[in-house]
Amino acid sequence: MGLGHITAGLYSSDKPLHLERFKHLGLAKTHSANQLITDSAAAATAIACGQKTRNEAIGVDAQEKPLTSILKLAQQQHKKTGLISSTSIVHATPAAFVANMNWRKKYDAIALQYLDVPTNILIGGGKHYFNERKDGLNLLDSLQKRGYQLFKELADAQVTNAIQSYKWAVLLGKRRPKATINGRGDFLPDATQLALQHLNNRKGFFLMVEGAQIDYAGHQNFSTWLIAEMLDFDKTVGRALDFAEADGNTLVIVTADHETGGYAINDNILSHKKFDTKFTTDYHTGTMVPVFAYGPGAEKFNGIYENTELFYKMKQAYGFE
Repeated sequence: MGLGHITAGLYSSDKPLHLERFKHLGLAKTHSANQLITDSAAAATAIACGQKTRNEAIGVDAQEKPLTSILKLAQQQHKKTGLISSTSIVHATPAAFVANMNWRKKYDAIALQYLDVPTNILIGGGKHYFNERKDGLNLLDSLQKRGYQLFKELADAQVTNAIQSYKWAVLLGKRRPKATINGRGDFLPDATQLALQHLNNRKGFFLMVEGAQIDYAGHQNFSTWLIAEMLDFDKTVGRALDFAEADGNTLVIVTADHETGGYAINDNILSHKKFDTKFTTDYHTGTMVPVFAYGPGAEKFNGIYENTELFYKMKQAYGFE
């Protein structure tokens, strides 16, 4: 999600974006340890763990030494934690907060590591990495033995009083929930709101929510899909901001691991919400990405900095040594 994506969403919307509610903005440099153009694994690791690593690596440094993520630090301080994604839950971005792996596509191995880092909430795709594995293990049974309540659909978890346990998971599909334009509906905003209600407590919490398919649309150079995903994610941001404003003690950070597509707006007819858009690539670019912050300590996210600084700013916001 780069400035082009945000701008397209802004001019496509009939009302101001929720992103426009933020007063504190910064820019993050996204390069990995070995390349100017990062991949999601290296960039997510930088944000989650505070160190640059090589492309394709998850939760380890450039020498493949395991790193401790902000989610794990939050768990050590007895805070509730959650991960939500509109793609597979073992994909690079959510995995960087849980797993330590030298290659991002070891999905079965990454799923196994979720058993050792018991987040309170898991919502996303990738169910078959838990119950249709090459090693024959059924990790859904293992999750239940570890106290998880499992749901087949988000709607099942939304039923009044359905969530009885301290930990629960909604694992969907073989890869990812449907694209917005194909009927995913408000999956991501609703999942976020439900998770916030469940995680809210006096000790605080950590929640990572990924609007993953903005990236997919960029790779496909599919502008209509990209804008739909952008608006879906912005609606999700709105749910988080509403919670934070009511709570008064919650920090909301919105950023991207990288820009995808070299997406630009060249001309438009505002009255018809039509754009002449262009992509320069079907891969990532080295362009800096915006960082939006709201809540206690939001002013610390102003300026230009490495994406690794997000980890340390989050630590500081929590008051972790």
